[in-house]
Amino acid sequence: MKVILLQEIKGQGGEGDVVEVKRGYAVNYLFPQKLAIEASKGNLKQLELRRHNIAKREADRLDSADKIQAALADKTLTILARVGEEGQLFGSVTTQLIAEKLHEEMGLEIERKKIDLHAPIKTAGEHTVTVTVYREIKAILTINVVDEKADLEEGEAADDAAGEAAGDAAATEAATDGAAADGAAETEAAEDEEVADDAAADVETAPEIEAEAAELAEDIVEISDEALKTVADKLVEATDAVDDEDADPEALAEAAVEVLQEAEAVVDDAIEAALEGALTDDEDEDTDQ
Repeated sequence: MKVILLQEIKGQGGEGDVVEVKRGYAVNYLFPQKLAIEASKGNLKQLELRRHNIAKREADRLDSADKIQAALADKTLTILARVGEEGQLFGSVTTQLIAEKLHEEMGLEIERKKIDLHAPIKTAGEHTVTVTVYREIKAILTINVVDEKADLEEGEAADDAAGEAAGDAAATEAATDGAAADGAAETEAAEDEEVADDAAADVETAPEIEAEAAELAEDIVEISDEALKTVADKLVEATDAVDDEDADPEALAEAAVEVLQEAEAVVDDAIEAALEGALTDDEDEDTDQ
C-alpha cells in the first residue's frame, strides 16, 4: 500500500515522500498517529501543490540539523554518578539521562532512541556516543562521567576560596571605609575648631561692644541733660506768659507747640550727636590701627 508521509519516519523517509508499506502498518499505526495519509489521486494532487512549502521546511530542518551537529561536536556533557572502586559506577549512564542533560544544558529535544551508546557506560571518565540529529545527519558527543562525591568536595573547596576572597574584599572595603571615616572626622574636627575660634573671638569682642554701648548711653544722657535745661527755660517762659492776663490764647498754644517741637528736636539732636561721636571714635581707632 502506498502512503504519503506527513513527517520523518526512521527507515521510511521524510515529509512528502511516497512510500510502500504494509496495509496493516498503515491502517493500524501510520493513519491513527497522523504520520501518513493514503496516496490517493486527490492526496497526490494536493501533494504536488504543497511541494514548494515542503521543500522549504526541509531546507530549514537541514540547516538547523547542521548547526546542532556542530554544537554537539564541540560539547562535553558532564554527568555526575556514584563511583565505586576502580572507577566502576553503581548502575550505568542511560540514554534517557543523556537526553535530559542535553535538554537541561542546551535546550535540545533529542529522543533517547536517537542516542547510540555503542556500549553500556558503566565506568567513570570520558565516553563517546552518536546522536542522530536528523535523517542522515549525526553528531559525535563526548560524555564525561564524574564521581559526584569528588565533585561535591571540589565545589566546597571552590566555595571556601570564594568565601575567603569575599572576606578579603570585605576587609579591604572596611579599611577603605575606615580611612574615609577618619578623613571625615578630621575635617569635622577642623570645622569644629574653626567654629570654636569664632565663638571665642565673639566672647572676647562682647565686652568691648558692651563698653561702647555704655559709653554711648552716657553721651546721650549728657547731651540730653543740656537739651532738657533748654526745654526747661522755654517752659518757664511759657508759664510766665500764661500768668499774664493780657496774653493771647492762640499765641500761648503756638508757644506750647513750639516748645514741644523744640524739645523733640533737641532730644533727636542729642541722640544723633552721640551716635556721630561714637562713629568718629571707631574711625579714629581704625586709622590708628
